[in-house]
Order: sequence, then C-alpha cells, then structure tokens
Amino acid sequence: MTNAKFDRMLRDLNGPVLPSIARQRVRMADLVVDLAGRAPASVVRSTFAVVRFDDDGRMDSERFLKQQWARAESALDRGFEPPDNQNNVLDAAVLFGGHGGAWKPSNALVRALGDAAHGRTACRRA
Repeated sequence: MTNAKFDRMLRDLNGPVLPSIARQRVRMADLVVDLAGRAPASVVRSTFAVVRFDDDGRMDSERFLKQQWARAESALDRGFEPPDNQNNVLDAAVLFGGHGGAWKPSNALVRALGDAAHGRTACRRA
C-alpha cells in the first residue's frame, strides 16, 4: 500500500478500511528506497512491524503508535545509558511494549522485499 494510504489509516479514525484483513494481525515491512533518476538504486532503511485490524478492517493505530514509541524508547535507552551505570534495574515495560509490534523476516523474505523495492518483482497494491 502507498505511504499516503497508510498515513490516512494511521491518523484518521474514520479513514480507509481493509475488510479483507478484519480481525487479523498483519506483518508489515516498510522500506525506504533511494532513487537515482527516478529508478530504485538502493534500500536505505527497512523496518518491520505487526499491525492489528478491528472487526471492520480499521487499523488499531493507537496500539501501533504505542508499540513504535516503545521500540524507539528502548533503542534510545541503551544508547544513552552512562558507561559507569551500576544500576542493575531494567524497566522491562518498555521492552515488552515494543516487542509485540515487531518481527524479523527470514533472509529469503528480505531478498524478495529487496527485489520488489528495486522493481524486479511486480507488487499488488492494496
């Protein structure tokens, strides 16, 4: 799906719905592609998330955003911890909050996503 449609689903509670995936958890891959002369040159960044849909096929954007913030906070916490920190207490709530929204693709799927991003494989649009 296009970024514009995903953004509408994320921000507009009365926005687009996908009845075909109602009541499901869906794995999402988001790839940022560098273009050279309007042609795909390389995958700059890729992220993988799990998105839930309600009975009508509307994305649970509140849950998705909470998971994404938890993942970001978890990554930042490790980066900003002082090296001489003797505190052995870890706030696991952040780790668990972000974990439910993530997944790791297989190497074969990463290759297939790269092929799609580079235009070597046709993709169906939602």
